[in-house]
Amino acid sequence: MIERYKTPDMDRIWSEQNKYNTWKEVEITVVEVLADMGIVPSEAAKVIRQKADFTIERILEIEETTRHDVIAFLTCMAEFIGPESRFVHMGMTSSDLLDTSLALQAQEAGKIILEKLTVFKGVLRKQAEKYRDTFQIGRSHGIHAEPITFGVKLALWSEEIGRHINRWNEAVDTISTGMISGAVGTYQHLDPEVEAETCKRLGLNVASVSNQVIQRDRHAHYMTTLALIAASLEKFAVEIRHMQRTEVLEAEEFFSKGQKGSSAMPHKRNPIVTEQITGMARLLRGNAHTAMENVALWHERDISHSSVERIIIPDSTTLMDYMLNKMTALMENLLVYPQNMMDNLNLTHGLIFSQEVLLALVKSGVSREEAYSLVQCNAMKTWVDKKDFKTLLKSDKDITKWLDNELIDSLFDLDKVMININKIFKRLGMES
Repeated sequence: MIERYKTPDMDRIWSEQNKYNTWKEVEITVVEVLADMGIVPSEAAKVIRQKADFTIERILEIEETTRHDVIAFLTCMAEFIGPESRFVHMGMTSSDLLDTSLALQAQEAGKIILEKLTVFKGVLRKQAEKYRDTFQIGRSHGIHAEPITFGVKLALWSEEIGRHINRWNEAVDTISTGMISGAVGTYQHLDPEVEAETCKRLGLNVASVSNQVIQRDRHAHYMTTLALIAASLEKFAVEIRHMQRTEVLEAEEFFSKGQKGSSAMPHKRNPIVTEQITGMARLLRGNAHTAMENVALWHERDISHSSVERIIIPDSTTLMDYMLNKMTALMENLLVYPQNMMDNLNLTHGLIFSQEVLLALVKSGVSREEAYSLVQCNAMKTWVDKKDFKTLLKSDKDITKWLDNELIDSLFDLDKVMININKIFKRLGMES
């Protein structure tokens, strides 16, 4: 992971020091469970708890010979513990340690991401309320459609993040699963009760059945959920990038004093954060695809997933942490230009009320087909000649024989849009 994207919490979780600390805790917990069951002398368990330690340098030195990281770790710990170390890793296989430890790290990383998702949703809700009645043109296929408010757009985003919070809770729970089942998962040398009690003490779920590894659909669930969250962040980012375009300029990223947008053009104010988010979302989708490739392992286990997971899980959780930090700050400080939104809304000379006119004609007794044709005829004149849509309607006898001028004026009342928008906010529990 590039240093600039790291955050202190994620950096600590995925550090080598914390990895080995987690390994140590898993091994000691198994010994203590065995001691409580009378399988290991209680005094030996106390010595192991007291003396168990390691140094990364020594582990790496041993690994140069063993070519096996778990054996190197266990050998290093044995040097600190002494004779009682014979009870460490008893009946276990490497994946019992690795997968259970990874579950603990992924669980801890998941809690951090959950907290930041919750904060981000709160920021979106707050901004949605602030811009509840800030009118903006709604776009369909990139073309002006009908009026919305910027607050509705932000409320929509907040609900999407709310769904991700639910998905992430499930994904974290799914990956928070440990196993102590021994080689090929048959518990030949340890009773399943050892696994159950160990996982309970570690705060993990217990795999109902395993082979020699925790099944990788759990990890794929975790990773694809991260990718899905990133896809939504990219969606928000792309929308902001569009709104920051010079021709649109309805909102833009905060531009701090001293910030530079271009090495060549001093006038530039570029959407750098949202462009970063777009790129990072691509990375997370790629990592999620790799996680799905890891599901199909040979027989009871192979290690084709292992080297990959040491990169994609730390990197993806760290990237998501960074992305949420950046998007939260961006939305808190977003520069919004209501007047530009209103100017853009009026660019089409009233065409955005064409459906209001269509429905009014239908209610007055005109067939839908004829009403559509009458409205479209005037709409096309507005497109081509840049004439005021409402004025054209009032001068069209085929329209005015059904709709008087007062009724036509009422159809162009922007404030009517707020009636049902307020109902949307009420449905979301965001009443004024």
